[in-house]
Amino acid sequence: MNMTKNVKMKKDMQAYWESLPEVQSVLKEKVTADPWRLTYHQMPVTGWLNDPNGAVQFNGTYHLYHQYVPETPNGGATHWGHKTSKDMVHFEEETIFLSPDQLFDEDGVYSGSAFVHDDKIHFFYTGNVKHEGDHDYTYSGREQNTIHVVSPDGFTVESREVVIAHADYPAGYTDHIRDPKVFEHEGVYYMILGARTRNNLGHILLYRSDDLYEWSYQGVFSAGNEDQGFMWECPDYFELDETGILLFSPQGLLPEKHAYHNPHTVGYLTGQINWDDFKFEVSEETTGEGQAWPAFRELDRGFDFYAPQTFEDECGRRILWAWMGIGDTEPEYSNPTVARGWQHAMALPRQLTLENGRLLQRPLPEYQCLRHNIKTHRLSEIDESTLKGEVYELILEFDETPSSFELTLRQDTQLTYQDGLLTLKHGESGFGRRKRMIPLADLSQLQIFSDTSSLEIFINDGEYVMTSRVYPKQDQQLIHVKGDAQGQITYWDLKL
Repeated sequence: MNMTKNVKMKKDMQAYWESLPEVQSVLKEKVTADPWRLTYHQMPVTGWLNDPNGAVQFNGTYHLYHQYVPETPNGGATHWGHKTSKDMVHFEEETIFLSPDQLFDEDGVYSGSAFVHDDKIHFFYTGNVKHEGDHDYTYSGREQNTIHVVSPDGFTVESREVVIAHADYPAGYTDHIRDPKVFEHEGVYYMILGARTRNNLGHILLYRSDDLYEWSYQGVFSAGNEDQGFMWECPDYFELDETGILLFSPQGLLPEKHAYHNPHTVGYLTGQINWDDFKFEVSEETTGEGQAWPAFRELDRGFDFYAPQTFEDECGRRILWAWMGIGDTEPEYSNPTVARGWQHAMALPRQLTLENGRLLQRPLPEYQCLRHNIKTHRLSEIDESTLKGEVYELILEFDETPSSFELTLRQDTQLTYQDGLLTLKHGESGFGRRKRMIPLADLSQLQIFSDTSSLEIFINDGEYVMTSRVYPKQDQQLIHVKGDAQGQITYWDLKL
């Protein structure tokens, strides 16, 4: 039966590749005409993009792989799209790297990561399979196999095989176990996987290997309670300044006054691994913003940020990529680019540092090469005609924390600071996105990256970030300051 299914699969995939150029040509007519296509962000040529995958620098070249459905902006059985760069700013679109063309991943080459060993790249990803029948695909009917791919160059596949079959996962879990990330400790390799228990708790599982091919289960690396989400996906572990960072995306956190307002959020815990029992132990001194989970810190406080993945580049920097989007947002808000043949993009890559016990996120300095036409003013000099822009970088440096401040951008987006609360609020151009808030005792600096249909706001030199898609009408280029703030504003046009 598997042989018959495999033959049919190969025929279907051949037909898919034969029809794709025509399908994409139709989409490209819409895409080319869309003024909301971003300029310096990474996005799909056509169709759907989401999670970053396999981010790595190899022999001087940066590789970004990502979830990709080129034939439709509505998603589906995902491939791994592929982009490369020498400088992390200018990227080349490469041939699709992996496709759902095997029995173990026929319904999607899902998310995964890269690990360099012996001058080859070892990729690990989740192969998604949905069985026919009356299934809910959470508690029954789904396979999520862990697949190992070896590549000599990041472009070609040397081998591809299942290393942990779905049937071999431990008991007590739903069919949702996915998103492998591999790291090394004292010559031994470890893999973490996001998981959902059958009583709907988020877990991260740990596996061990001596050779990257044979893996053995070591137990639960980290576990949540009923208030900490029903599924922990896209886990990532790394160390900065000898401190362990466990980064993941919990689904189903209940919203609090100023925290966890996205249906799925992203955050991190700091601590250390107890190598005696293979558990991640959270630092007691960690203090986040959520009352129900004070150890957990949200990574981005905006509307559109999910499934981040980090890697260490050849300069030793810890760099983060993230999907500038999020799942399960409708009917609250939606993306109007779907009707234009594409959906979603990547947020700007960010460098992570650990300072005073918390992760700071800063845009890569490489992006300063895009700066043109600098303009500098005192904030008190700004009126509605002083500055205008669509694709730009803006830095506001305050002499002291203002008691009242309002910045209006583009069509109807407002960033306000009042009574110790920083608020990002969208109007009609947010397409349903409303407001997000951060309690903030001090406000010293804002660094804002505006693209045709996105805003990324870095606060207090990367202490917080708010990322959002926004869809203004054409020629809506307002930059207007109100309030008692004193300081300086610096503006650059950004040109790729």
